[in-house]
Amino acid sequence: MPRSERPHLCIDRVVPMHNKISAMTHAARENRLNLPRAVPAKRPGSYRHIARIAAEAGKVWGKGRTLGVAFLDGSSIQRKRVVEHAGSWCNYANVAFNFKANAKAEIRISFGADGDSWSGIGTDCLVTEYFPKDGPTMNFGWLRDDTDDTEYRRVVVHEFGHALGCIHEHSNPKGGIIWNEKLVYEYFSGPPNNWSREDILYNVIQKYAMNQINGTTFDAKSIMLYAFPKELVKAPASYRAIAARVNTQLSTRDKKFAAKLYPGKPQKLKKSA
Repeated sequence: MPRSERPHLCIDRVVPMHNKISAMTHAARENRLNLPRAVPAKRPGSYRHIARIAAEAGKVWGKGRTLGVAFLDGSSIQRKRVVEHAGSWCNYANVAFNFKANAKAEIRISFGADGDSWSGIGTDCLVTEYFPKDGPTMNFGWLRDDTDDTEYRRVVVHEFGHALGCIHEHSNPKGGIIWNEKLVYEYFSGPPNNWSREDILYNVIQKYAMNQINGTTFDAKSIMLYAFPKELVKAPASYRAIAARVNTQLSTRDKKFAAKLYPGKPQKLKKSA
């Protein structure tokens, strides 16, 4: 794929280990269902470390939650286009976004020109030690007034998926992707992403543990899946056949998963004036 045609990809903004306890505390206060469903049995001679339990906690917002959203910057056009596409999730999940929220909003958006797009994962947005109250929990590093609307939809819906607690689909351990790691490092070290080796390992190659995911089976059409040149994928053959496809909207499984993650009657989007 020519460099000029390579899509921008978002980076994972997962709170570091020293903030995991705070993240679990916020997650549990928000939704008791975020607590680990079963704590591994304590083996003789061992002790139960709270950091390990924290790594197994969920990040889902409370049932019927209205999440405040605030723009820290951006033009009126940028803001309007984000509002238009963020509501895709509200058609299926029992959650609402209130774009009239103030600085106390759980989701705070910036259009920082650092070139990266990212979002805190679910209730991680509440961890002020990592996401200061006066700073963003979500960033759109390349969306501008004249950006194509399909790209707006692809990026905005993807990032709001993260804000609701969804992970990258290629990090799903049930996907079974085997990478050509040499080519992966070469590909993502160049433009438009220009990632370091550590960034590439964390955002592409590594997968979540089974107890860290909420999904069922791997979804090749998910809005949470990156588009990859097939040369980067060794196996499975079924994924190589569709690897380069760019997903730009919610898949059928995305919609069903949203309804399962946030059960109940979907709410309406609360747009700003």
